[in-house]
Order: sequence, then structure tokens, then C-alpha cells
Amino acid sequence: MTAQSERVALTGNEAGALAMRQSRPDVVAGYPITPQTELMQQFAQYVADGASDTELILVESEHSAMSAVVGAAATGVRAMTATSANGLAFMWEMLFIAAGYRLPIVMQLVSRSLGGPLNIHCDHSDAMGARETGWLQFFAENAQEAYDNALMAVRIAEHPEVLLPVMTVQDGFITSHTTQVLETLDDETVSAFVGTYRPTDSLSNLAKPMTYGAIVLPDYYMEVKRQQVEAMDEAPRIVALIEEEYADLTGRRYESLDPYRMDDAESAIVVLGSAAGTGKDAVDLLREQGHAVGLLKVRRFRPFPAEEVAQALSHCSAVGVLDRSLALGAPWGPLASDVASSLMRARANVPMLNYVYGLGGRDITVSDIVGVGSGLMQDASDGPKAAVRYVGVHE
Repeated sequence: MTAQSERVALTGNEAGALAMRQSRPDVVAGYPITPQTELMQQFAQYVADGASDTELILVESEHSAMSAVVGAAATGVRAMTATSANGLAFMWEMLFIAAGYRLPIVMQLVSRSLGGPLNIHCDHSDAMGARETGWLQFFAENAQEAYDNALMAVRIAEHPEVLLPVMTVQDGFITSHTTQVLETLDDETVSAFVGTYRPTDSLSNLAKPMTYGAIVLPDYYMEVKRQQVEAMDEAPRIVALIEEEYADLTGRRYESLDPYRMDDAESAIVVLGSAAGTGKDAVDLLREQGHAVGLLKVRRFRPFPAEEVAQALSHCSAVGVLDRSLALGAPWGPLASDVASSLMRARANVPMLNYVYGLGGRDITVSDIVGVGSGLMQDASDGPKAAVRYVGVHE
């Protein structure tokens, strides 16, 4: 069955706000921060116009925003928020609380660099700082994917076999402020897809009293955290089922990875987020120039699809991983480290290079990625001349 859809021109922020309204959250806590501000402003306008009956809590900080949705979710209601960069960093303590309490909160992150120096433009340093907090993370290539991810996130987070918070990520200003034509679903279709959240355990279930936030000392702390790990490990199976259902509904199929011209690729470029679109154009040019290069977009970053990544890359003779963030003091960037670990775990001996690009919003162009792809085979055979190479940096 294909749902009723409408083609509309929206920015990524507007698409995120629409998905938030259509998901019918009971509580949304909001605090403005660039480049997320437009998203929450649009959602607040929905509430002011009577288009949403959500209880919108305008807080004085991002720490309070996450605290408010943690408290709301613990009472058994659907709770959401959105943020960027330093706002996410200010939520840091509560990110672990939300995940540790197994609360199905959905947060839209409009990704932006973290100072210093102060910079309001896109990179993934905020999302990468949160990658080990226990939240599932999905990166969007464009506004359509940002909209679709936000809708599927509700079902994933609230599934009784997951019950973990979900963070959807779109690139600040690149996706969030660029108007694109996308297909949106009607309210009734979204309402039927996301359903009504009916938790079996909550502070509001007076027939089954429970406690959130109890102290757990060394005698049981590891057992609690192990259960959290098992839920994260189990999540991909549920995610796949929901993605399949969404594909049947919309005709748009999403998986943990999005391979592009990878079947016969001799070398591959791995990337997250909006750079995948630029990368696909670069791959087409590289193919015309006689380079058998493919592109692998990682869409589900947490839990990381290690087996799928290794399977997709194991036949390649060289891999170049593009990171839009630094891991200061570490051998490689965050994405490259996960790709390398995946290949090592699968005993796949594939030469790999790590490229850092786009920090603080610096553009990456098709020619930049063509430069990476055209030299990848030779660079890999020569061995790494530097631990990390930089694309587009002023020398």
C-alpha cells in the first residue's frame, strides 16, 4: 500500500518540525540554538495556531529541556526536543540519564561545530560527542531523509523490545536551511503509522508502582548496564522491521547503509550525512574517468552496523573514510575508527585512509571528493604518509 503523499518545498528544519507535529508528541521542551532555532520556532507556531495540542515547555536552557522530557517520558507520555552543538553539550549529563532509564525520547539534532573558537556552522563534533551516551543515531543526507528519520524514530524508540532514546541528525545550514522538494505524508497516515504510545511501565501506572532514579551500587550496576547493551544490540532487528513497514507505506526504503555503485567498486569512499549527495556526483565523475570507485553512506551510526560495513567493503582494495569531526589525540576520526574496527573484527585486510573535511562549515566540493577517490588506490598502496589527511584546509 502506498500512502497519500504531497510534494512540498521545505527546509530541513521545516521538515523536522512537520514530522514532530505529525507524530503527536504529548510534551515538547524547547530552547533555541542556531541552526536548530527555525525548527522549534515552526513547531511553536503550530502550537500557537492550534495545529498541535502538544504541551510546549519553553525552558531556560538545554539541560532543562532534556530534564523536562526525561521527566515527561518517565510518566509514560511521548516526549521530544531538538537542539544543536553547545546545546547538546549542555544536555550531556541528561543524555546518559535518558538512555539509562530506557526512556523512548526522540531528539532532532541539527548538527553544528563545538567551540572554541566560536563557530555556528556544520560539522559533526556535537553528534560524535554523544555517540557513546546510549542513544541510537541516524544521519540524514537531505530534508526528505530528515523527515522520514524523524517519523521512524518514534516507532523505533517506543518499541517494547528497544525502549531507548533516538537522535536523528541533519547537517546544520546545509540541510536545515536549504529548501528542497520532498514528499510528506498526510496527518492521518502518520498518526496511524506512529500509533499511540502505551507504555507498560511508567510513574503514572498506579497499579504497578515503580521508581526511576534509584541508586544502584556495585552489586548490580553492571547487570543494569549489560541490559542496556543488550537492548542496543537487539535494536537493529526492530529497526529493520520498521524500515520495511515504512518502505511498504511510502515506497522509500532505508537501511543502515546506503551503497552507491559499490557492486563492482575496487575502492570505496565512506561518509555520513549531506556529503553523501556530493559524494555520489563525485563517484559518477570518477567512473567516467575510469576509476572503479563506489560510495558507502552510513545512515545508522549507532548502533554501528559493523558486520554490514565489513561485508560491503571487504572486496575493496582501498577505502577512504571521510570524517566531518576530529577525535583529538586519537589515531583516526570517529567514523574511520569504527570502520577500521569493523574490518578488523571481520579479519578483512583492506588498506584504509582517513580524511577530515568540512570542519566549522567549510564546503566540500565534488572536485574535493574526486581528488580523494582518484588517488585512493595509489595512496593506499603507498601506505599512510600521515595519520589523518585534511581536505580543503589552507596550507
